[in-house]
Amino acid sequence: MTSEIILQYFPDLSAEQREQFEKLPALYEHWNSQINVISRKDIDLLYERHVLHSLGIAKVMAFLPGENVLDVGTGGGFPGIPLAILFPETQFHLVDSIGKKIKVVTEVASALGLKNVKASHSRAEQIADKFDFVVSRAVTQLKDFYPWIKGKFNKQSNNKLPNGILYLKGGDLEQEIKESGLKVTQYHLKDYFNEEFFDTKQVIYVKG
Repeated sequence: MTSEIILQYFPDLSAEQREQFEKLPALYEHWNSQINVISRKDIDLLYERHVLHSLGIAKVMAFLPGENVLDVGTGGGFPGIPLAILFPETQFHLVDSIGKKIKVVTEVASALGLKNVKASHSRAEQIADKFDFVVSRAVTQLKDFYPWIKGKFNKQSNNKLPNGILYLKGGDLEQEIKESGLKVTQYHLKDYFNEEFFDTKQVIYVKG
């Protein structure tokens, strides 16, 4: 599967953005052979299961120039790297508690020439900065995730949704949402993408 799947859903990419998306498979194949950040079977489905999945957040929220976004538990750079390509004027801070994963993020961002990505080997709780949005991909249960980033949001909101969390999750989330005690808005990715992979995938929004 080629980057055409990205263009299908995001047709307004610049030549530079298209080139950056095209470079992703070779970069991840190279780094994955040294530091396993993506399962072997998924590396062949990188565009669908990692890049497009990450960009599901962009279907819910278009980040604005100058906004600051924290990606918690980024792993090899998802959803942060694809979002940073799509929103070059938004600042992204990608954090993970595993140092070798952050090495991959740093190397990939550098190879793509992304000036809007900062990567830190850190836990979310240790980050002192304030952000407009926090993004993440199925790192843990919502009730456990929320305390990590509570209080990390800028008070002033400028986007269509108030500052908050945009969390990629899959499966039946009714019990998880109930246990979190949070007021949640669910966006089903099957409403935006046709591929079967997205049938059970969602973006969960929680006001910060």
